[in-house]
Amino acid sequence: SPSIMGYSLTGVVEKVASDVNEYQVGQRVMVVAPHAEYAVGDVDAEAGRVVPLVDDVSFEEGTFLPLATSAVAWADSSGVQKGNTIVILGQGLVGSLMMQVLRGYEPARIITIEALPLRCQLSSELGTDVVVNATDEDPVAAVRRLTNGKGADLVIDCVGGHAGVKSFEQAQDMVRTRGIIQLIALYQQAPLPLYASKIMSKRLVAGILTDEPRAQIALRALEKIRTGEIQAARMITHRFPYTQAKEAFDLLWNAPGKALGVLMIWK
Repeated sequence: SPSIMGYSLTGVVEKVASDVNEYQVGQRVMVVAPHAEYAVGDVDAEAGRVVPLVDDVSFEEGTFLPLATSAVAWADSSGVQKGNTIVILGQGLVGSLMMQVLRGYEPARIITIEALPLRCQLSSELGTDVVVNATDEDPVAAVRRLTNGKGADLVIDCVGGHAGVKSFEQAQDMVRTRGIIQLIALYQQAPLPLYASKIMSKRLVAGILTDEPRAQIALRALEKIRTGEIQAARMITHRFPYTQAKEAFDLLWNAPGKALGVLMIWK
């Protein structure tokens, strides 16, 4: 896409429009906008594209708020129940946030699947119960072994990209009869395989299915960051000055195994 990269910023309000009363110059906020030194925020009351930051959430932690908001909405939409066994495929930012948010639903166990050693390590440190390194062990066989052959109650696919085609197929082999597969991942650039013999008597949930206004969900996500239920600061692996934006994007594109949360600093 030729559009400007990025969508998650934090900073201080410099100006407000004449018809805006709920924000003031100098206020600390998160804004959904492309990466830039200055951004214009849409203050629609329900959209949650601008959210005030509470004092004990740092600017760095606040940059995780858009994805954390989506993670809360995805979790609400997943059909998860207390006592479930959950499998999360992928431990990038989305998968890691899903794992942390779903801890609050009191599952019996969360199993995360990842092929990159750094992300396996961070997943364990951030609170998953079991990490399966897909490079060392077949993930489908591992899930079957860990669930005594039954399969998981809920399998959430956060892999995306080219590898997401295979992970979606694996999800169908990991979920139990009458269990749920939730598809969050995007950008596979190919049709996803859906086998009638595997999906029968199982549910498929795609993305967000809640009617709650996003602005309200954002406040819930912000509270999870504030209390440490979402450990945003621990997800940061790199910081770059904005003058090294190319190096930041090159790192994510060429060496994803070396990074998780990457920040650009505009001061």
